[in-house]
Amino acid sequence: MSDDCNRTPFWQRQPQLPLAIQRFFQARMEAALGDPEARQVLVWPTILGAPGLRKAHPDGLPEAELLPHAARMLSALGHHDPVGAWQAHLATWPDTAEAGPSGWRPTAAWGAWGPLVSLRCGWQLAALTPLPLGARYPLACGVSLFNHGLYHECHDALEPLWDAAEGDLKGQLQGLILLTGGYHHLQQHNLPGMVALWEEAVGRLEACGGRVPTPWGEVRSEVALDLTMRRLDHGRRMKDGGDLSALWALDRPTWELA
Repeated sequence: MSDDCNRTPFWQRQPQLPLAIQRFFQARMEAALGDPEARQVLVWPTILGAPGLRKAHPDGLPEAELLPHAARMLSALGHHDPVGAWQAHLATWPDTAEAGPSGWRPTAAWGAWGPLVSLRCGWQLAALTPLPLGARYPLACGVSLFNHGLYHECHDALEPLWDAAEGDLKGQLQGLILLTGGYHHLQQHNLPGMVALWEEAVGRLEACGGRVPTPWGEVRSEVALDLTMRRLDHGRRMKDGGDLSALWALDRPTWELA
């Protein structure tokens, strides 16, 4: 696991987001998960919501500065035409930006949440950029998103694989999804939801020793399973609304894709 992944900004309590912001994230993540080419949709909110750039350009970020920032991110995705990418993005995703007096700025629908949107989209992009393409891409997305502490997005990556699976694989993928959902509840400090999902997840993953073989590689979650069982044992003894600091103090769980 990379040093960047170890320093995930999302290994902590997260705010409850307005529905409009949730939908903003979900639409872009679904696009990026469905087609690696669409990962570039995450580039523009990352730049336009960045606090430093907004402070420097309160009336809008000029394209002369926007495009060089985007070029570096797009290049990592194999795209080398930031002008064309920006024009195509505006046509497809008009809710991303609006014209200001001197350049582009976030639309009012998400602008007030700009720093958080920028951080999360940037971290999503960091999770998805280096992944193998082809048939392994969807599962690799789920593993990387989990390891970056992006549990809601991990759930979205794994659900289509679970929906299409059969037999033991379906139950094991459901175990991973439930494990992920429990950590999302931990981020929201929802103790009952966390305990309920982890109880079922542990039951499903213990049966396979925390190792989930799939047609796209084996997900090794043994360490994560052990850490989750320790958190679950502590959570069962707590009352709703109690201090969850002991659960955060344990190591952050990660998976491996072999």
